[in-house]
Amino acid sequence: MINSHDEKLIGLLRGNARASISDLARNLDVSRSTVQSRLLKLELSGVIKGYSVEFGAAYIAGLVSAHVSIKVRQKLTTQTTIALKHINQVSALYAISGEYDMIALVAAQSLEQLNHILDDIGNLDGVERTNSSVVLETKFTR
Repeated sequence: MINSHDEKLIGLLRGNARASISDLARNLDVSRSTVQSRLLKLELSGVIKGYSVEFGAAYIAGLVSAHVSIKVRQKLTTQTTIALKHINQVSALYAISGEYDMIALVAAQSLEQLNHILDDIGNLDGVERTNSSVVLETKFTR
């Protein structure tokens, strides 16, 4: 689906998604139009879905994070997923197997804010119960 040139381009974008077309072209030793056409191809094929913000370590260190296991009434799974997507502090939502149906990754400014977010999640239509684990320390991420 992608070739080695595309992999290099994606690698540069992972390092800095705001890099200019000129900088990318210079780093790849190709023309600007080549970079533009490769980016368009990667976007149209769905390899690149979008560009996002990566938070700095100092900001992240000040957040309180939690993994929230969520048991959902099956008929309301889609509605619950949409509602969770509208909670800005939910950074990811995974469907899982086991006792719970989903795990949400939540990051809040304080324990007080986290408490309110957990209440909001627990009060959503379709949520039968939740179980939260506050992250004490991040050992590593990739």
